[in-house]
Amino acid sequence: MSTAYTYSALPDRKPLKWPDDNQIGVVFTINIEHWDMTHDSDAQLYAGGPSAVPYELPGTVPDYANFGWREYGQRIGIWRLIDVFDKAGVPTTCTINARTATDRRRIVDAANERGWEILTHNFVQTQMLNEFAGDPAAERDVIKRTLDVYEEIIGRRARGWLSSSMRSTHETPHILKELGLDFIACYLNDDQPYQMETRHGTLLAIPYSNELNDYRMFSRCGMSVDVALGMLCECFDQMYLEGAENGRILNVGMHPHVMGQPWAIRALREFVDYVKQKTGVWMPKREEMYDWYMANCTDHINAE
Repeated sequence: MSTAYTYSALPDRKPLKWPDDNQIGVVFTINIEHWDMTHDSDAQLYAGGPSAVPYELPGTVPDYANFGWREYGQRIGIWRLIDVFDKAGVPTTCTINARTATDRRRIVDAANERGWEILTHNFVQTQMLNEFAGDPAAERDVIKRTLDVYEEIIGRRARGWLSSSMRSTHETPHILKELGLDFIACYLNDDQPYQMETRHGTLLAIPYSNELNDYRMFSRCGMSVDVALGMLCECFDQMYLEGAENGRILNVGMHPHVMGQPWAIRALREFVDYVKQKTGVWMPKREEMYDWYMANCTDHINAE
């Protein structure tokens, strides 16, 4: 089975132009996720990311150490992140599982009150869509239930989707478009948006990044705050330079229990300040990026 998108080499594209001739679109993404503590099997429960304590427990046994590390982000870390973005006056995107919306309503309300973009992020972080590969009806049911909870709690229709751990199936874009979504943020394969042709119409891919992600920088690679900050600035500088000729997207992904730690938050605060000092930077919601692209840039790839 083929993907819903076609290969496109960067030199074959028209230049991508952002509003007001901005060179780069910077998106800050806070992933606010919900993890089940146990399930009805001895198989290890998928933790949805790196573990603080690597010793594996059967899925029927509560793992308070790792659950507590992640819950720290919901009780403490998220408020550090909110404080940084409030003081900087910078908008952000929050991705939420359906269970986040129902079980951590206080956080979701805080994001909603600020007018931040809230993006659907699967039903629960411990269950990935690729578990339903080969069973599109079951996958559709999970997505539909997630969207229903989103609309009930957030008060508006969801427009975009990011799968847990970026794991999706060949059917995911088709299901998302069928259910009325505008864009998908699961893919790691580009620095620009691109259109996908599904059985139900065009879906826009607004790429994510696993490079500029606190899991990779801190939990997997063990970077210091200064090294991580340097990496963020180096990536921004290069893409900012390239964006003068052909616009780029830079996404920074973070988790409240990682970037929201007291030793890590400086990397975010100083990077936000660094970006704000530059001209030619657009900091949109993904919804705004979708609206601009579909109104102005639909011929930038594979134009006849």
